[in-house]
Amino acid sequence: MTMTDLSPAASLWLAKTAGALAGAAISLAWLLPKSRRDAGLRFLGSVTAGLVFGGTAGLAVAEKLGIADLLSTQEMALAGSALASLSIWWAVGFVVRYGERLIGVRSGGDRHAR
Repeated sequence: MTMTDLSPAASLWLAKTAGALAGAAISLAWLLPKSRRDAGLRFLGSVTAGLVFGGTAGLAVAEKLGIADLLSTQEMALAGSALASLSIWWAVGFVVRYGERLIGVRSGGDRHAR
């Protein structure tokens, strides 16, 4: 079975899924989270973002680069899903670390104030 044997909708979902998983896997290999919980949260968030925003992100990047006419819908979805997945991985990591610092500062500040 090849991609041309699939319906257009199935091949688009396959491209989005492959891009989202690839983006999450690259992110996991590149920046290993501190805990399993953090890794699971980032992985699920990045795959979800890749599936949801992959098509839009791929189209936006292709339009910005001026190559939208050269790429198929599946190629744009694949690239966009990987990009969205990578982006949300880093965003979730930033929010988690910022939240940890914020909580640490507040509890540390309360201790010093007493």
